[in-house]
Amino acid sequence: MEAQTDIQDYLERGKQALAQGQARDAAIAFAHAAQIEPNNPIVHLGLAEANLALGSYEFVYRACRKVKELQPAGGVESNLAQSLLDLLDRRYDRALQDIDAVVSEDPSNAYAHALRAYLLRLNGQDYDAGLELARAARLSYGGRFENCFPPVEPLSNPGYSPIAPPPPNSNMGDNAPTFISNRPQDERESVPTWSRPNGIQRQMVRTRFALSQRPRLVTNILIGINVAIYVVLAILSQNPFNISTDVLVNFGAQINLLVAQGQIWRIFTAMFLHFSITHIGLNMLSLFFVGSAVEVMYGKWRYLLIYLASGIVGGIVTFFVMPPNTLAAGASGAIFGVFGALGVFYIVNRQALGAYGRGAIGNWLFWIGLNLVFGFSIPGIGIWDHIGGLIAGMLLGFLLMPRLGGRKA
Repeated sequence: MEAQTDIQDYLERGKQALAQGQARDAAIAFAHAAQIEPNNPIVHLGLAEANLALGSYEFVYRACRKVKELQPAGGVESNLAQSLLDLLDRRYDRALQDIDAVVSEDPSNAYAHALRAYLLRLNGQDYDAGLELARAARLSYGGRFENCFPPVEPLSNPGYSPIAPPPPNSNMGDNAPTFISNRPQDERESVPTWSRPNGIQRQMVRTRFALSQRPRLVTNILIGINVAIYVVLAILSQNPFNISTDVLVNFGAQINLLVAQGQIWRIFTAMFLHFSITHIGLNMLSLFFVGSAVEVMYGKWRYLLIYLASGIVGGIVTFFVMPPNTLAAGASGAIFGVFGALGVFYIVNRQALGAYGRGAIGNWLFWIGLNLVFGFSIPGIGIWDHIGGLIAGMLLGFLLMPRLGGRKA
């Protein structure tokens, strides 16, 4: 009983360390587990996953072969091991099929979802990958699985790197597990030509990999642009807390009378201007929390389209509804559009999300209602900009919807 408790403790430590991107700590934990149960396929799979993150690809190959040897009839561990083997050989489509089987059989496996996200990105399905990464984070209680998978470029040696020694301080000694390899020599020494990406493909997958490591890239860029513009306006206004009306008008704030005279571009530029430090502070805080979630769920380009289009629609509604002398500025319409897309995502995927989805929908409705009440009751708030952006975001969110479980590679 004590040994069983120990191995479960080591396995849990290894999984948590891997989710947090601490590959060496994970390898040490799995190595200790191997001392207790040297013929446990879960242990060898953990060693394969940890050594993949460490870049010890030959060790990964041998560990995966050991898993398949210990689980000849197939199963979750065997399928996951096969997926890693296919990944090393750059057979990404085949690896994705294997990991789909794992996710279907064990939907609570956080590492499997993280690996599926990585493989989806390799196949160009960025928004589906974002969903999988969000699932992995939720199942691992916040794990991001950073640096758990190899950079997306050809390995330096088709035969893979030399076998890695056991992790330091593992104390495995003579009880170190042996890995039996029956892979043909000619298969080791070559990678199929069809699986080698050409120069353009290699650059594309490198770019996707770099973007996948920055899940809030677009949100951070948008926040940076808004803050930088505010700093410039504050300097010109000689007031860090409030921006003068003249400066706002000169830099493109929306005045309906000027828009009617042909300065249509003001509908767009007004999205990046703010009246005060409180105005930009609240907007950017909202964008950071809401935008980050939508960027992961929809993918970067769809998210950017929702943001910009919602802001423009909010400005158009303001133009048609508000008086000619109205002065409008701020990212509120765009942010409400992003918030609308988030709500539509929860509503459409409520069954797949289960209890979490129902709670998220309730929270979303509460905050929408609260913001609309404030908008109608407090003078000076561009409520029609908010409403226009919200409706546009909901429509675009539905049209661009990545539905959970509705698309398989």
